[in-house]
Amino acid sequence: MLLGLLPPLAGELRVLGSSPRRGSAHIGYVPQGRNLEAAVAFRGVDLVGLGLDGHRWGFRVPTRPRRELPSSVTEALEAAGASEYARRRIGEMSGGERQRLMLAQALVSKPQLLLLDEPFANLDVRHQSVMAAVVAEVAVEQSLSVVLVAHDINPLRRVVDRVCYVAGGGVAIGTPEEVVTGPVLSRLYGGPVEVLTDSRGRRFVVGLEEETAHPHARSRASVVEGAVR
Repeated sequence: MLLGLLPPLAGELRVLGSSPRRGSAHIGYVPQGRNLEAAVAFRGVDLVGLGLDGHRWGFRVPTRPRRELPSSVTEALEAAGASEYARRRIGEMSGGERQRLMLAQALVSKPQLLLLDEPFANLDVRHQSVMAAVVAEVAVEQSLSVVLVAHDINPLRRVVDRVCYVAGGGVAIGTPEEVVTGPVLSRLYGGPVEVLTDSRGRRFVVGLEEETAHPHARSRASVVEGAVR
């Protein structure tokens, strides 16, 4: 609905003061698990450039040298920490490298709102933490509002400002300190959930694996964690 792809079932929805519309340059979007296998012959800069004109032209044969790239492409690559991948082919990259390029693509139009759908899917724990830090840094530097969906809040605990859990017909929303607690999550999910703190003060949510892996066994539940900066 925020992207203008689906209408609300009732009421009125406004995004950045206007009705949602497709292709808005004010909204950057990173979809979940985008299949890039067909684009293995293209480079990182070509993928990022789709954020400027891909909706009109799709992939184009790369012809311009790097010095002639639009400054917005170069800036987006730098913001996402993906400059070193600019000249490499998509098919040669890891999942984490591609994810950074997808973030750069979403940033190239200089949006005000950034939407991320499962940005840590298929990333190992180390790259999840790195990606969370990159998103947080970009949000601060570019004064972006960021809304993301994730099944695991642990990589995000240090960077999110507000969290929204939706499960079992209920909603819990607030700061992480208010929502990410054993009693709140146990009540929401109807089962035992613990929030543990390690010796370094880091907090971890334990017990949601079964709930999120088999949500239909109990209810039509989902987990949504959102960050707004």
